[in-house]
Amino acid sequence: HDLRTPLTVISGYLEGLRDGSLKPTQSRFDTLFQESQLLKRLIDDLRTLSLADAGELNLVYQEVHPRDLLEQVIVSFTPLAESQKVDFKIAIDDDLPVIQVDRDRMLQVLGNLVSNSLRFTPEGGTISLAGRAEDNQLILTVKDTGSGIANEHLQNIFARFYRASESRQQQHSESGLGLAIAKSIVTAHHGQIMADSVVGQGTTITIYLPYTPM
Repeated sequence: HDLRTPLTVISGYLEGLRDGSLKPTQSRFDTLFQESQLLKRLIDDLRTLSLADAGELNLVYQEVHPRDLLEQVIVSFTPLAESQKVDFKIAIDDDLPVIQVDRDRMLQVLGNLVSNSLRFTPEGGTISLAGRAEDNQLILTVKDTGSGIANEHLQNIFARFYRASESRQQQHSESGLGLAIAKSIVTAHHGQIMADSVVGQGTTITIYLPYTPM
């Protein structure tokens, strides 16, 4: 279904343009481009998941400070957050250790979580990123003041293509793979990812990453 939808849109527009029933306009070319980009993202995401399933997801470990990860994600998403009138907050312990992770992959995880929060956090809302250490684990959280997720859906949000709200996900051109990819990458780091949510108040995603004290 998720691959078929953009293909159907692209095919329909191209057929109409080819036989002359549709006139070439900027808006139609924009739609074709957007659907092709969605299709590309889907293919890239499916490849990431297939590599993770096969245990072949290549991780390039390097020393990273958790604050750098959280701050980089905020920098990347600040323009979008400002356009939606959503505020970022960051709270991180000053004495957190440097950890060994794949920087790009962990930025992908946090980016997926923040992107998801932005979809469902209303104007005037807040997304808070935090980090702390406990029992030889680095604990990172992404918490929003969005619409929240009902209990019957919460246990399934990391499943592939799962949509707690079909209409809302389609509205945002979301494939349903972002959280599944986040879980695969965290698992590849021998970590865990969990969700907690209250309808009408927001959602908190928590990542647990093991580390060895220096």
